[in-house]
Amino acid sequence: MKVFIDLMWFFKQEKKSYLLGICLLLMVSLLQLLPPKIIGLIVDHIKEQTLTRTILFQWIALIMIVGLLMYLLRYVWRNLIFGSAVKLSKLLRNRLFDHFTKMSQSFYQRRRTGDLMAHATNDLQAIQQTAGMGVLTLVDSLSTGCFVILTMATTISWKLTIISLFPMPIMAILTSWYGKRLHKHFHKAQEAFSTLNDKTQESIMGIKVLKTFGQEKEDIIDFQRHSEDVVKKNIAVAKIDSLFDPTISIIVAASLFLSISFGAKFVLEGELTIGELISFNTYLGLLIWPMLAFGWLFNIMERGRASLDRVTTLLEENEDIKDTEDALDQRPIGPIEFNIKSCSLSDDSVKVLRDIQFSIHKGDTLGIVGKTGSGKTTLLKLFIREIDEYNGNINIGGLSIKQYKINKLREAIGYVPQDHFLFSATIAENIAFANPLATKEEIVSAAKIANIHDDILSFPEQYETVVGERGVSLSGGQKQRISIARALLLNPEILILDDSLSAVDAKTEEAILSSLKKNRYGKTTLITSHRLSAIQHANLIIVLEKGRILQSGTHEELMQEEGWYQEMYHHQQLEDLVENVGD
Repeated sequence: MKVFIDLMWFFKQEKKSYLLGICLLLMVSLLQLLPPKIIGLIVDHIKEQTLTRTILFQWIALIMIVGLLMYLLRYVWRNLIFGSAVKLSKLLRNRLFDHFTKMSQSFYQRRRTGDLMAHATNDLQAIQQTAGMGVLTLVDSLSTGCFVILTMATTISWKLTIISLFPMPIMAILTSWYGKRLHKHFHKAQEAFSTLNDKTQESIMGIKVLKTFGQEKEDIIDFQRHSEDVVKKNIAVAKIDSLFDPTISIIVAASLFLSISFGAKFVLEGELTIGELISFNTYLGLLIWPMLAFGWLFNIMERGRASLDRVTTLLEENEDIKDTEDALDQRPIGPIEFNIKSCSLSDDSVKVLRDIQFSIHKGDTLGIVGKTGSGKTTLLKLFIREIDEYNGNINIGGLSIKQYKINKLREAIGYVPQDHFLFSATIAENIAFANPLATKEEIVSAAKIANIHDDILSFPEQYETVVGERGVSLSGGQKQRISIARALLLNPEILILDDSLSAVDAKTEEAILSSLKKNRYGKTTLITSHRLSAIQHANLIIVLEKGRILQSGTHEELMQEEGWYQEMYHHQQLEDLVENVGD
């Protein structure tokens, strides 16, 4: 019953629907006691030869009225109880989605996408079953069982009732044991399904890589292995689940045997009439449903409990990054200052960033370069508060970024990440993602600055072209430029380009940078790049190596120093020269 206790907050919230539904359910349980009694009375009339047409029609009319009333009541209580269960599923699904949007990057590094999807589908379905069918089964089995037993004992024979129910404690013991084992195995089955879900999602997303490397057969074998594990664990659940019905059937058969054996004896001794014995056995037949429902109830409860435990554990994970109590509800503006003494990712003792100190004025452009793994992207993630654990300060306009509300901080920033995610929507909708009310002129203007307008016009549907999931129908350079246009449409105070020009040629890069310089006068831009031509116009360039600032200055100043920047610039110039000669 623990799962019902855990869901008590929802039952209280929907108490009107549940209370009315349960009341109607109890009325149905009472009404279904009448037909067996009427059947017994008719049999006694037949035996005593006192049955007339009028009496028969009266009883038949009463049975029809009872049947119609039960039909109507069942319709209403199903709407009330099952309708409330659907509300619970919706409520939890919204909570999960809201929780997902608040969690930081580290949460998604720990959790697999397929697993999160399984929580929002299979687990919520099991919880909905508990709040709907589970409540029905619990109330109906207990009320029907109790009403039937009381009717049998008070209106027919308490002796025969006790004798017939003698096998019941055995059923209670066995079903309780089955339920404990069912909970354990169902938990494993749900975890196996989550793993399969994640595997499927990963394979579909990586289908190009699989085909390129010719790993389709190997991936199919791996999928089959996960699928077999799901089947194996669900069969383990089914094996336990299949024990309920045979156990209950044996108990019911034993009760019927005792009822008929001792009931016949009572009839011969004159303690019962034949009509009462028939009514008694008809009532005993009504107990089959509560017994079966009781076993089914254990199944529903254990499935619901396992799923609720999984969802609750997920919802109880705290947000890593939160607003402070006195956070400012305004967008930051002004000069930017970095003073990072050290920064480690998660519980790793290795410092990703150390002794990072620099500042830029409002309207300046900052260039960040360095080898792969030098800490460029991590530095930007600190700035947009995707990572909040570090020793030091980052200020905008003289105030720490932690003093601003997170949504206000990010409203001031247009971020174009390395991984250019596009939604399965039109190009116009992707560009206007952060501002759905943007006009066609604003969308086109942003596309022109990002140098993607001409490409879009070449598509059959132009701005109404659907790009496919994650922009699968576009080239890498086109996806990058649409992502840049999406950020530019916001006209952000601070624009961040995290290696966002890597997939375009030098001429396109130059055109984009020229447009940015012209259209973003007085606004700050942060650019990380492996290609030095993308940042040589910056007011300040910092060179990172192993999380430290190796060099800093303008392009001209760094070219005067012997070091990584000068060597890399000459190396890239030579590469460009060789490519141009080759062309």
